[in-house]
Amino acid sequence: MGVVVGVALISALIAVVAGWPGSHLYLGFTVLSRASWAVKIILRAIIGPKFVNLANTLPASANTDTASIISFFVFIIIFLPLPMIPPEKLQLPFRITFIMITATMFGMLGWAINAANGPGELIHTPSSKHGSALSWGAVYGLQSIVGSQASGCLGQSDWTRYAKTPNAALFGQLVAAPIFIIVTAVCGILITSAAATIYGEYIWNPFELLLAIQDHSLSPAARAGTFFAGLGFLVSQLALCQMLNGISTGMDMAALCPKWINIRRGCYILTVIAIAICPWNYVTNPGTFITVLSGWSVFLSPMTGIVVSDYFFVRGRQYHVGDLYVGNPSSAYWYTAGFNFRGFLAWIVGMAPLLPGFARAIQGTSSGNGWDHIYQISYFYGFFATLTVYALLYVAFPQERQHGTSPFVLAMHAEMLEGVEEDSRSGSGSGSGFAKGEDEEKGGVGVDGRGAAKTFAA
Repeated sequence: MGVVVGVALISALIAVVAGWPGSHLYLGFTVLSRASWAVKIILRAIIGPKFVNLANTLPASANTDTASIISFFVFIIIFLPLPMIPPEKLQLPFRITFIMITATMFGMLGWAINAANGPGELIHTPSSKHGSALSWGAVYGLQSIVGSQASGCLGQSDWTRYAKTPNAALFGQLVAAPIFIIVTAVCGILITSAAATIYGEYIWNPFELLLAIQDHSLSPAARAGTFFAGLGFLVSQLALCQMLNGISTGMDMAALCPKWINIRRGCYILTVIAIAICPWNYVTNPGTFITVLSGWSVFLSPMTGIVVSDYFFVRGRQYHVGDLYVGNPSSAYWYTAGFNFRGFLAWIVGMAPLLPGFARAIQGTSSGNGWDHIYQISYFYGFFATLTVYALLYVAFPQERQHGTSPFVLAMHAEMLEGVEEDSRSGSGSGSGFAKGEDEEKGGVGVDGRGAAKTFAA
């Protein structure tokens, strides 16, 4: 339980500091970095034994079966219209998703405890580990869960930049998210414990639990229950794919190739890639797959440390926002031929010591030596080591240029950007140095109310 609470609090704090630039300067992660299978359950519930007993026409080398491949492509077809919804209009769909998945979670909890006549024995079972082994196991559990959320924490600014006010995201990050992380984890433990009493084995994956229910009985009641539970998970997975995969990747691709790719096209490119890599092959060895996923913190925690260090300590929460959109030597962030050696060196320092332990974890040869222990705290080491080294490198090697083509934007004065947006809409062109003056006369880069670059022709 302590690990769950720790995960909730640490994730909340990281989300706040990583999302602060987005909520105050309206900048996404990509700009700042310049300075699933619930469908099968539903189909089985609808079609019944005919789908369960569907003949498999695929060879064993395919690592999947006909029913699963049909479910996968049905999911893709359902997902395809979602990228048409602009990110700023996803609040209502996400509210509906939250209600459905919450109802699903508590519905499964009520069924499991009722069917097992109690919460089961798991919560009363003592740990098989003791002493340092138990302590390091708890630490690794803490960092592996935080590490699995590393991508979402790092990209917080992609979403906080849509906040109505600079502090609007804080309640969700600091209060709502930790509470529901804890509640979800507790429900998962109780459901797994009760299900073990019913089926004689621990089933941690909720999708597999629904399949076990259907394998045990395909009565109308079981089919109806698993259908609605599967529907809740389906909607949840669609929302996660849209938010964490589709839109985030679309934003990155749009920033890299803005002339040819927008967010929507980036989503569809990712969908094609998702099909091409045959994801069912990764599920055949879930242990290695999960290890690799949790190991993303090896690479992403140093990147988070760089973003936080640069914004809060090196820049003092001040950016030449317009220069972030300038890709030539006139930008304050061009550094040396467009390359900042401080960021790269700090990332290496935060990432390299974690690689031996990461490789041993994938190979299953961990023995508890020093490299393994460093990997067990990979997120915390990568974040704090990179944050510190990056700041120290700027002390040792100060940036030669501090001026750029656009005025500084102070975090405390970010509301001025909203006035720029209103002026540009009204066509007055007054009231802001971004909209008139030297930039307008000579041709330069300004910023609108959401951090988007505007080029003024001479």
